[in-house]
Amino acid sequence: MNISLPPRLETLIRKKIESGLYESHTQVIEEALFLLEERDQVRSMRRDRLLEEIAKGIYQADNRHLVDGAEVLHTLRKKPVSSGA
Repeated sequence: MNISLPPRLETLIRKKIESGLYESHTQVIEEALFLLEERDQVRSMRRDRLLEEIAKGIYQADNRHLVDGAEVLHTLRKKPVSSGA
């Protein structure tokens, strides 16, 4: 397979090889495709999780398992603030 790349991508690949991190353009492209596949999998998992949460919310709404908004805000205000450490 022959692929034409814009000059900026050719330069990027060349710099990666010159850095010593990769031995060939094939290695650079393989790594890039691996990372692309990994990113796509993460997006898919996030989407699936979001769809599950939406389905759960719809189920709860359909079955009247709802919490009053004022009650939620009151509960959140009572929670201690995390320092993030």
